[in-house]
Amino acid sequence: MGSFSIWHWLVVLAIVIVVFGTKKLRNVGSDLGGAVKGFKDAMKEDEKIEDGRTVEGEKSDKY
Repeated sequence: MGSFSIWHWLVVLAIVIVVFGTKKLRNVGSDLGGAVKGFKDAMKEDEKIEDGRTVEGEKSDKY
């Protein structure tokens, strides 16, 4: 009673595809992927700045 079988998930997936359509789901997926990529890039920039380097790789006078 606590878990769903594969058939439950397939029915839910089919309903979501019918309601939203594949084009809308594809757009949502690409937007989500872009957001994750932007977040990762921002984290890398923060790590470089914390190390005392700017994004371009030059020494920063602030730190």
